[in-house]
Amino acid sequence: MNLHHRSPHRTLLDRPSRVRWCLRIDPRPLSSRHEVMDLPRAPVHRVRGLVVDCGSRHVSVEGRQLSLTCMEFELLAHLVAHQHRVYSRERLMALVWQQTPAGDLRTVDVHIARLRRKLGPGHRVLIRTVRMIGYAFDPSATAATGR
Repeated sequence: MNLHHRSPHRTLLDRPSRVRWCLRIDPRPLSSRHEVMDLPRAPVHRVRGLVVDCGSRHVSVEGRQLSLTCMEFELLAHLVAHQHRVYSRERLMALVWQQTPAGDLRTVDVHIARLRRKLGPGHRVLIRTVRMIGYAFDPSATAATGR
């Protein structure tokens, strides 16, 4: 039995047809080749005048661009993507900060307070505080219902 084809010393150069296949040139123009590989688009969340564009990492309220830090954006994008779901401070630290919660969880509270301040009076109520648990994004919240 000849086991020459299983030799570890054989390379692609020993197989001319394989080399031709690997080096083949796509005759289509470069622009159309990229269209074939349609990558999934990042979501754009729209809630009551709030627009969170995860692709461009822009946030606007009633057409006014907000200047958010990286972590403020990540926190808001996560809450908007999972509306009505209540997250504990520990879980938000793990999901958004990608850190195991150790020590002071007030970081989450500080970031939520900054987000609410930047969202303004008409939209700050969208981030609802769930006492003794954490936070949720509630698109049905109104100023009358509070946080």
